[in-house]
Amino acid sequence: MSAIARTDTSLVVRWWWTVDRWTLAALGAIVAIGAMLTLAASPPVAERLGLDTFYFARRQFVFLGAAVVVMFATSCLPVRDIRRLAVVSLAGAMGLMVATLIFGSEIKGATRWLPMGAFSLQPSEFVKPAFAVVAAWMFAEQRLDEQFPGYAIATGLFVFIAALLLLQPDVGMTMVLAAVWSVQFFVAGLSLVLVMGLGFVFLAASVGAYFTFSHVQARVDRFLDPAGGEGYQVSRSLEAFFNGGWAGRGPGEGRVKEVLPDAHADFIFAVAGEEFGLVLCLILVTLFAFVVVRGFSRVLRSGDLFVLLAVTGLLVQFAVQALINMASNINLMPPKGMTLPFVSYGGSSTLALALGMGMVLALTREQPGGGRAP
Repeated sequence: MSAIARTDTSLVVRWWWTVDRWTLAALGAIVAIGAMLTLAASPPVAERLGLDTFYFARRQFVFLGAAVVVMFATSCLPVRDIRRLAVVSLAGAMGLMVATLIFGSEIKGATRWLPMGAFSLQPSEFVKPAFAVVAAWMFAEQRLDEQFPGYAIATGLFVFIAALLLLQPDVGMTMVLAAVWSVQFFVAGLSLVLVMGLGFVFLAASVGAYFTFSHVQARVDRFLDPAGGEGYQVSRSLEAFFNGGWAGRGPGEGRVKEVLPDAHADFIFAVAGEEFGLVLCLILVTLFAFVVVRGFSRVLRSGDLFVLLAVTGLLVQFAVQALINMASNINLMPPKGMTLPFVSYGGSSTLALALGMGMVLALTREQPGGGRAP
């Protein structure tokens, strides 16, 4: 660090001295662990599908490399450009979500992916970070000018995007989006009575989803009745954690990846538990928690309401997604098909998360005088 002079005014050097290097290090550790677990979990899945042994590993390494570039480039942007990027990304992602409903491929009963040659894009992944920033902008603008309909715009965007998600259907993603919107609304000044009202609305919506979507009902039923024999992946996941113990069976010695269809994706946390034990699982949990807590500790010192709301929304998204994935793996909640950030296989998820965390790094950068990036 000391080899880089503070007097150097080049873009990279200014970025290095203003970015939160502790958060950067934690994210780098998560990416490195994700690469290692992809090598451990994906070969048996690829072989079962008749693909080259390292098919998924090679693709994920490309995604992770691209994610690092996206995160760095985004973290170099000033606040005004983060807003512009979010608006463009949100408009583009919503347009692609509509196109997905028309031209998308149906996989496991859901239409979430848009074929693009050898790559399938999931536009809804990019909606999450973009919506968090745009909604924060709208909430902040109404707080500054009560005549501006910021609350209505943010709520309208939420309802429209949630409707698109439910048409796919993707209840898990809708839950994450609802968490982001409701937390931002609360921080922006929503009264406690309305917060309780929203809680009842979300509870009623959850009950409605159970009776409306057959796949949601099946997952909840399997969660409530594990002995029913249909919760195959969750049962194998719990066995993997049990077999792994404290220190794990050792790299490459796990067996759960040979029988779990989603061992490289939704259930990669189970592979970590079996091969590397509780120790690596706790390290991952600690890293995720550190990123979130560190982000909040920095943004709470900011005097900019937009920055506070945007970073809050982005960190809530990051935390909720990680919690849902890990809780599903240990049967604390029904599976939602949610990836573990920077660890699970998936190009759209990895790149969208890199965009979101790049925004967090940009919005929490320090200026030499002690303020935030302009």
